[in-house]
Amino acid sequence: MANYFGTMIMLTDMSLSSQIVFYEDKNFQGRRYECECDSLDFHSYLSRCNSLRVESGAWVVYERPNYMGSQYVLTRGDYPEYQRWMGLNDRLSSCKMIQFVSQLLPLVCCVSSLPQFSLFS
Repeated sequence: MANYFGTMIMLTDMSLSSQIVFYEDKNFQGRRYECECDSLDFHSYLSRCNSLRVESGAWVVYERPNYMGSQYVLTRGDYPEYQRWMGLNDRLSSCKMIQFVSQLLPLVCCVSSLPQFSLFS
């Protein structure tokens, strides 16, 4: 068996919309940045991010620009302070929308020296 680590196939449906709003201060206060698509670097709009709201969809947010640094997967909901998304600090600089498939299709995942399995969305 090939030696794969964390390989996943993601099938997309572009008809689903997503939105995330980043706030400089805790409890959704201060300046904000709204995002409906992938963003390589929004750090120039916000010097810090202490709270955020995922209004729809699911997102991966990154501490550094260009999808670098620590990353956090967030689903719909309110995150009034960075500890709620298990953040280590108040720095977020880029984000990517997670796109889901709208029908039942297998997603294959393989981890080194573990049996293969299929996930269904």
